[in-house]
Order: sequence, then C-alpha cells, then structure tokens
Amino acid sequence: MSIGSWADPGIAKHLLREEGEVIVDEVRHHWVAFVRPVLEALGAVLLLALSPFAPIDLAWVPMVVGFALLAHAGWLALREHRDRFVITNMRVFRVHGVLGQSLATLPLSRILDITVRRPLHGRLLGFGHFCFESAAQEQGVRDIRYVARPYDRDLAIQRVVQRAGLRGNRVG
Repeated sequence: MSIGSWADPGIAKHLLREEGEVIVDEVRHHWVAFVRPVLEALGAVLLLALSPFAPIDLAWVPMVVGFALLAHAGWLALREHRDRFVITNMRVFRVHGVLGQSLATLPLSRILDITVRRPLHGRLLGFGHFCFESAAQEQGVRDIRYVARPYDRDLAIQRVVQRAGLRGNRVG
C-alpha cells in the first residue's frame, strides 16, 4: 500500500454507479482546518532544533516531546485530509477516519433543512459550517465543519434536490 492510497479516502468505491449516481461535488476541508497541525509541526521542529542546546542529561526530553508532537500533527493533518463530504445526484455522504473508516449517508429526500453558519473569522477567510436537519434524529452527516465556499455548496445541494423533483416549485 503506497502513501497516496493511505491518504485517499476512496470516495469512488461508495458510489452507486449501477443506479446512475454521480458526484456533483467532493468537499475537502478548508485550509483553516490544517492550521493546528501546521502549528504543532512547527512547534515540534522548534523543539527538535533546540534539543542539541539542552543539557546533555536532559536533551532527550525535547527530542521525545518534539517527535511526539510531530507524530500528533501528522495524525491531525491526515485525519482532516481523509474527512470528505460528498454531494451526489442522489444523496450527501461523509467519509472519514484514519485507521478505521466511517460512512454516513443522507438521501436527498430526507434533507429537511440546511443551516449554513459563518462565524466572523469564517466570513473573513471564506469558510463556514453546515448543519443538516433531517427526518432522522441523529445522523453522521449532521455537522460538516470548515467548508470552503459554503453558499456555493448550499446552492449546489439545493439545485440537485430541485432537479430530483424532491421539492415543489416555489411560487412567489
């Protein structure tokens, strides 16, 4: 297994191709979701760079902490990279997980409402969060965080729902 296949969540294998399902949009996290892993990695590099200047009997401490912090940063980055939200012509689904993988699906017909939240920093940096309301009480597609261009994605979902004939035409 190559590094590339380890990092790829394998969206295509979850499609219902025989039924004509096609991807409308595959949403990766906005770059803001990677700020914490990058900051942790920079802290780890700083610790590793400073370890030669530590007293010889304590030099192992910043090295161990630096390598642990670097491993944690890699884990966080991989977790964010493998978390995908997919809009198809039939449903929305989310695939996430590093060692194990979770798949949560919400058919378009069950979407009752989509709330797009854009905090101030999200408005400034171009991201938002989705909150799906459906007929089910709890589902794994309820909250999707750090979505780039959230209003464009919301409109894409609304178009797919409309084209599928799942909502009546509004008169007004």
